[in-house]
Amino acid sequence: MGIKRIVIVGGGTAGWMTAASLAQMMKLHPGLKITLVESEAIGTVGVGEATIPPFLDFNERLGIDEADLLSSVQGTFKLGIHFVNWERQGDSYFHPFGGYGYPIDGVGFHHVWIKARRDGDPRPLHRFNAETMAAMHRKFAKTPPNQRGDLPPINYAYHLDATAYAKYLRAYAEKLGVVRKEGRVVDHALHGESGFVRSITMDDGTEIEGDLFVDCSGFRGLLIEQALETGYEDWTHWLPCDRAVAIPSAGDNTVLPYTRATAHSAGWQWRVPLQRRNGNGHVYCSSFMEQDEATRILLENIDGEAQADPNHLRFVTGRRKKFWNKNVVAIGLAAGFMEPLESTSIHLINTGINKLMTIMSMDGITETQQDTFNRLTGTEYNRIRDFLILHYNATKRDDSEFWNYVRTMDVPDTLTEKIEMFKATGHIFREEDELFVETSWVAVMMGQGIMPGGPHVMTPSMNQDGVAREVGEIEKSIAYLVNEMPTHDQFLASYCPAR
Repeated sequence: MGIKRIVIVGGGTAGWMTAASLAQMMKLHPGLKITLVESEAIGTVGVGEATIPPFLDFNERLGIDEADLLSSVQGTFKLGIHFVNWERQGDSYFHPFGGYGYPIDGVGFHHVWIKARRDGDPRPLHRFNAETMAAMHRKFAKTPPNQRGDLPPINYAYHLDATAYAKYLRAYAEKLGVVRKEGRVVDHALHGESGFVRSITMDDGTEIEGDLFVDCSGFRGLLIEQALETGYEDWTHWLPCDRAVAIPSAGDNTVLPYTRATAHSAGWQWRVPLQRRNGNGHVYCSSFMEQDEATRILLENIDGEAQADPNHLRFVTGRRKKFWNKNVVAIGLAAGFMEPLESTSIHLINTGINKLMTIMSMDGITETQQDTFNRLTGTEYNRIRDFLILHYNATKRDDSEFWNYVRTMDVPDTLTEKIEMFKATGHIFREEDELFVETSWVAVMMGQGIMPGGPHVMTPSMNQDGVAREVGEIEKSIAYLVNEMPTHDQFLASYCPAR
């Protein structure tokens, strides 16, 4: 049976990103019909307002103009994440989107820096990262096509209003022929022989049939779980935070070009700066903190006046046992949830869509397609899971039961291997095209006090005078680049002022 009717269940960021992407296929397959069903009465989570660099590629593939998009969604630029109180209270570090320096004589820069540090060089590692230095000075600029070869490129992502972004993509998708149906899904029907979903029924009695269903219904998983009983892999043991309270607040005089993640006694607080407001939230573990206390901590630590009542969310960290089951593909929160610590929620929507469009065939659905999608997506979730666990487990905090628990808990063998390899050699091996590159692992490990036991085996043979000169030139180039940048506020005002 071929695919002629695709039904997307649920709107929000996941639904409309999926619709906008799949709509590209309608140009190539004139008989294809895509329907998205959503209800205005059902709110979206709307906490995923921070993104990571691959998100730029997603919008570029759709042909979306960056400045127009950012003006429409109160968008700002993001150079990385500032982590506060994670190793110990009062400590902080920055996880940047760009690399540290560049390899010298084939040796990664952080190895060169470690050797120099042990030889008495006092300069911190962040001095050799352009994104961190720009963030510290609250500056931003895009890399011009004719930039000098000795200057590093600036890697960035966005902060955006997720609700506005979904509306933006809705207009885009509907213009290409996607049909939106308003209402709630109240029932479903399965094919008796195959067990595939045959149709869904709306609250007005309308029955919508489909050949392929994309479940973007959020935590509920209306089709992937409630209809097909796929099952869920619970990761609460490793990522115990299961609640969040979110609230917008008035913007301040300076829009920071980075996200801030501040650890509290049983979780952490996000601060996402938009052009006219800040997004704030407190992610916490209900086993160690009550809702009222979590709300109080958030309200006492936001910048600017609160602009709405607190929005309370519940979740269970983990993933579906299958992401593609029969003729249902789960995208977004319907597929799984890992807290927004490293802004991976929208990224997983993006990669889920990419894999679906690569693997699917208009001729029908095969077990090989399902197995491949599930294996690749499962590996991706597992690798991101390990990186998030690292932030908690690498702490030295002992000031609360929560931090004592995450500091001493058992972690997956895959994470243990990565930590032990780094301690022994300073190396991070990127496996199976995992999302987070060496710079990310180095930033968090060294930012939270995990250091290699010795220098790279090749650093003693390097010409130390030559290396010292080259390291000095890297620092000077970054300082020059940042000095020439406008402030983040100035760049926003000239490039993409909010409409």
